[in-house]
Amino acid sequence: MAALVPLVYEQLRRLARGHMRRERRMPTLQTTALVHEAYLRLVNQRNVRWQNRAHFFAIAAQAMRRILVSRARAALAEKRGGGGEKIQIDGLDIANPESPVDLVAIDEALQRLAALDPQQGRIVELRFFGGLTVDETADVLQLSAPTVKRDWRTAKAWLRRELERSGRTP
Repeated sequence: MAALVPLVYEQLRRLARGHMRRERRMPTLQTTALVHEAYLRLVNQRNVRWQNRAHFFAIAAQAMRRILVSRARAALAEKRGGGGEKIQIDGLDIANPESPVDLVAIDEALQRLAALDPQQGRIVELRFFGGLTVDETADVLQLSAPTVKRDWRTAKAWLRRELERSGRTP
C-alpha cells in the first residue's frame, strides 16, 4: 500500500479537488487534508487485495464519501438542524447544475437507492464520489459500459426526483 500511494497521489488529489470545488463551504477541510484522511483509512484496511487501479479508486471513493458525509453531519449537528454543508453536484446534473445541494441529503438518497438497486447505488458512488469513468466503473463492477451508462442515467433521474421530493434542493 505504501508503495502504491505515491503512484496515485495526484489522482487522489484531483478527485479530492473535485469534491472540494463542489462544496460551498467547509473551511476545516482542504483538498490535502481530505486526501490524507482518505489515505489513512485506506492504509488501515485489513485483508484488502487490490485487484487493479479502478478497484483502488473505488475504495478511495468510499473513503472520501464517508469523510465528507461525516463532516457534513457533524456541521449539521453543531448548527442543531440548520442547513448542512452544500455541494455542487455537477456530475448528477440535478435540475440546475449551478445549484448547491445538501451532501447529507445526497447520501441519504443514495442509501435509499442502494436499498432498491445496489448496482445503481454502486455506480453513483463510483462515478460521483470516485470520479471513475464509465469504462472504469464497468471494469470495477464487471459490467458492460452500456449497462453502466443506462444505470447511471436511471440513477441520476431517480436521485433528482428524490431530492426534489424531499425538498432538500434549493
